[in-house]
Amino acid sequence: MSEEDDSDRYRAPALDKGLDILELLSGIDGGLTQAEIAKFLGRSPNEFYRMLDRLVRRGYVTRLEGDRYSLTLKLFGLAQLHAPVRRLASYATPLMRELAVTSKQANQLTVFDRGAAVVIAQQEAPDYWGISIRVGSHISLFNTGSGHVLLAFRSDEERALMIAESEKRAEDMAEPPDFSERLNQIRARGYEIMPSAQTAGVFNVSAPVLGPDGRAIAALTCPYIQLLNFPDAPGVDDARKMLVATAQKLSELAGADVIHSSVQRQA
Repeated sequence: MSEEDDSDRYRAPALDKGLDILELLSGIDGGLTQAEIAKFLGRSPNEFYRMLDRLVRRGYVTRLEGDRYSLTLKLFGLAQLHAPVRRLASYATPLMRELAVTSKQANQLTVFDRGAAVVIAQQEAPDYWGISIRVGSHISLFNTGSGHVLLAFRSDEERALMIAESEKRAEDMAEPPDFSERLNQIRARGYEIMPSAQTAGVFNVSAPVLGPDGRAIAALTCPYIQLLNFPDAPGVDDARKMLVATAQKLSELAGADVIHSSVQRQA
C-alpha cells in the first residue's frame, strides 16, 4: 500500500473539515460568511453548517454581525499553556526571585487564557509581609494590572477578541468606559501602575514580557505594599523600575529583538 493510500485509510472527514475551517479563518481579517468559507474550500455551504455551529459552541469560532465567522483566541489561549510557556516560567523563576529580594515585594507572571489572566508562576516576598496570588488563579482583564498589560500590548483586533471572551466568561464584568484610551497610554509608557481593585493599600505594578513580534506573551506584576517596618525598602517608583527591567530581561529570553523605546526610557 502506498503512503497516499495509507493516509486515505485513516482519514477523519469531519475532523478534516473542522481543521480546514480553522486554518482558513486564521489567515482572514474580518471573518467570512458560510458561503464564502464554502467557496474558498470548494464545497457546498450546507456541508459547513453543523461544523460551524459546533466550533462556535466550543468557543473556537465566533459569529459576527452580518453572519460572518471569525476565529476567537481560544487556540491562542491553549497554546499559552503549552511547553513554551512552561519554559518561560522556568526561565523566569531566578529573575523573579531576584526581583523579590531587591524590591522586597512578591511578584507573579500571568498569561492570557480563554478570557482571563492566569497566574503561571509566583514568587513570595523575602520577608514576613507581602501579597501573593496562587499559581493557577484566574483574574480579570478589566480591573487588574496584569490584565491591562496583556491587552495593551496586542493589536486592536486581538484586544477586541480578548475583551469579548472575557465578557462572555464573566457576564457581570464589562469593558470600562474609555478603556481603549487607557490601554493605549499603558502601551505608550511601557507599564501599568494602579491601585488594586481588590485589596486596599496595594498598588499593582505590571510590565509586559514581549515576544519576537512585540506582542505581550505574559505580564509580570508586583502587588506593591508599603513596608513600614522596613524604612529602607524601595519605594513604589523604584520597585517599578526594577520590575520593568526584569520584564525586559524576560522579553530578551523570549526572543524579543526590539524592546519598546518607552520601556527602555522608563527603566
